Amino acid sequence: MDFDAAIQYLHGLGHETLTAKLGLANTERLLSALGDPQDAFDRVQVAGTNGKGSTVAMLDAICRAAGISTGLYTSPHLISFTERIRINGKDASPELFARSVDAVRDAALLQQRTHGALPTFFEQMTAAALFAFRFAHVQLGILETGLGGRLDSTTAALANTVALTPIDLDHQEYLGSTLAGVAAEKAAIIRPGVTAIIAPQSPTAEEVIMARCLECGVVPRFATGDVAVTGACRDGRLRINLTTAHGIYKGVCLSLRGRHQIINASVAVELAEALGERGFSISHAAIIEGLETATHDGRLDLRPGSPPVLFDGAHNAAGARALRAYLDEFIDAPVTLVFGAMRDKDLCEIGVSIFPVARQLILTRPDNPRAATPEVLRQAVPPSFDSDRIAFAPTVAEALTIARRRTLPGGIICVTGSLYLVGEALELIMRTED
Repeated sequence: MDFDAAIQYLHGLGHETLTAKLGLANTERLLSALGDPQDAFDRVQVAGTNGKGSTVAMLDAICRAAGISTGLYTSPHLISFTERIRINGKDASPELFARSVDAVRDAALLQQRTHGALPTFFEQMTAAALFAFRFAHVQLGILETGLGGRLDSTTAALANTVALTPIDLDHQEYLGSTLAGVAAEKAAIIRPGVTAIIAPQSPTAEEVIMARCLECGVVPRFATGDVAVTGACRDGRLRINLTTAHGIYKGVCLSLRGRHQIINASVAVELAEALGERGFSISHAAIIEGLETATHDGRLDLRPGSPPVLFDGAHNAAGARALRAYLDEFIDAPVTLVFGAMRDKDLCEIGVSIFPVARQLILTRPDNPRAATPEVLRQAVPPSFDSDRIAFAPTVAEALTIARRRTLPGGIICVTGSLYLVGEALELIMRTED
């Protein structure tokens, strides 16, 4: 199987947003058929509602700065499937990606014949990532949970070290309609014997997490709240002093934008220190270097141009609030907002947070079967918003054309909502630049 055939095979499994199926049995059988590749390296798993991607990006950068060979598994991708599997900071090569998918396909087809069910897209992608990590001889696999935790495929890897970023309502159709229910699903990644790092949580989520820790006999470690902001760049990158029980990190200029990154940085540092206790050599300097060099495409990702474009996957209410806080604090230029989202999101709550900052609002639909139509999105616009400042675009390409035309001199375009929208728009703009 070559790379093109691997992509064709994955597409044939159906879109991941429509074929999601929670459960560990398929992934466990796949991994067993592949010789349990996850046992060849240490594992970290990060779950939560917001901040997972930024946290694993920071941890990966820290570990690479320390000379540790890493594999990083994240989802979804923005442009290329290879983004989901990163080896030592680089996307998996087409050859490694194809080799991994090929091995997993053979195991999946055997499983279908013997158990009657073909593993889903995400189950096979997770197994392929772990296979690739073993093939590349990584020392540490860093896994971003896809959905929930208790029954997410990444949980089958049985990570030794886990973390929970802030938990909020999201994916209620899978995880439950209450915050306590969502928190229980995510807290289930805590098992007896693991090291568990916990970000600041709401009282409801914290109560659920503490009960899980007590049940498993795990003493949680809380991400430090001892962080002082000492300055900020004009584009929203903060300079901080961060103190933990094991170290003091002064004058750190976070590479990822926004005040919400303080919590993510705190979790990443606690994870790095925990890995140090497991035998990894991670210096004070490596932790600072990682925080100052981490990258995370599509999340408060500011691209220069005329006009500049800010990409941010604010796909739920908490993400929308973080984006609004960033725009209020750091962007004083007129904002043209290009927005598209999945129809199962809390569109009204997202809209209340971010639509009022827009001088111009373009509603569009990314190329995704779960995407809301512009007409549905219109219902999420606050009644007070001037209808003359709203435009509808059936495609992302048309939305970008309208946005450029409507953006005032000195203004900025912000593309936000679904990460599928962000990826599609980013690819279109990159093609234009080429």
